[in-house]
Amino acid sequence: MSSLLIANIGSLVTNDPGIGEGPLGLVRDAALVVEDGRVVWAGPGSRTPEGAARERFDAAGRAVIPGFVDSHAHLVFAGDRAPEFEARMSGRPYTAGGIRTTVAATRQATDGELDENVRRLVAEALRSGTTTIECKSGYGLTVEDEARSLRVAAGHTPEVTYLGAHVVPPEYAADPDAYVDLARGAMLDACAPHAKWIDVFCDRGAFDGDQTRAILTAGKARGLVPRVHAGQLGPGPGVAIAVELDAASADHVTHLSDADVDALASGGTVATLLPGAEFSTRSRYPDARRLIDAGATVALAADCNPGSSYTTSIPFCVALAVRDMNMTPAEAVWAATMGGARALRRADIGHLGPGARADAVLLDAPSYVHLSYRPGVPLVARVWKDGVPAA
Repeated sequence: MSSLLIANIGSLVTNDPGIGEGPLGLVRDAALVVEDGRVVWAGPGSRTPEGAARERFDAAGRAVIPGFVDSHAHLVFAGDRAPEFEARMSGRPYTAGGIRTTVAATRQATDGELDENVRRLVAEALRSGTTTIECKSGYGLTVEDEARSLRVAAGHTPEVTYLGAHVVPPEYAADPDAYVDLARGAMLDACAPHAKWIDVFCDRGAFDGDQTRAILTAGKARGLVPRVHAGQLGPGPGVAIAVELDAASADHVTHLSDADVDALASGGTVATLLPGAEFSTRSRYPDARRLIDAGATVALAADCNPGSSYTTSIPFCVALAVRDMNMTPAEAVWAATMGGARALRRADIGHLGPGARADAVLLDAPSYVHLSYRPGVPLVARVWKDGVPAA
């Protein structure tokens, strides 16, 4: 049996109010005991159980937080869209159409090339503290390319999402309903065995409400749990459909009506905010304060993709959320850990209470506040995944 004591923690975020102060379950001068990859005890260092572990790690007064849970990522792709980014920074607006550039490159890539890109990005995310990451398809948009994208993703994470309904590919531009039939028919049949979730980009330039409902309903019938890209580019029915179909998460949600906010607050659907997209498209940031004050559950994710948010850094997103989305440092850290776990409907990650997976991040700082206080500084000193040093 492997066992580890992380001692001399200056401040420990457990996300368990039964262990420490407030929603973060904050414990100062703390310790954490891990056995066989799971947390078995967390609390004040002065109360550490006798003979708690065989191995001891001295945190030297630094902060420890749960590993980040990134519940929205598009990692299976090929190619580069730096010219598009440069043009956007010069004033060209963002539209969903740029996705087709990546689709063309992804279709031409080999399985090995796609797999290496996912491996690279997952490792990059891990170095910045992300211990769980979701991964979508959506850049193949043929039956075989979507299925192989999911097979590649499944080699790196169990949180795999079928996003055949990302945009309508060029070959179906004259008959989008035929593509909807494919996405909820033969493509779904090929992809469902490799996925846990199903997602639709419900927005202008992508899929309307009726198309979204039809695809998600078909996915539910195949045992996939819905997620929805909703309200990124403008108002629309995405949030209402997400709540209606008990989606785990409605993502982006930049443009919300009062009815949308009420629905998210009263339902079980998490509002996942993706500030990297607003940063990279110079768009309006979502108002997290409005959602939190209404009682909605909020998650933060990186939305790593080559077009609108080419970052894997959750610390960067935390800083943006505090600076531009009206979140407190504590709310942003909770959203990037426990909020992400809720968006993936996982009870074993996102916290460091007894029974949780021992996914933890040591910060080279005395407090979680430094994630937003010192933006852009590489504060992640050590990462444990299932109690084992990973980065």
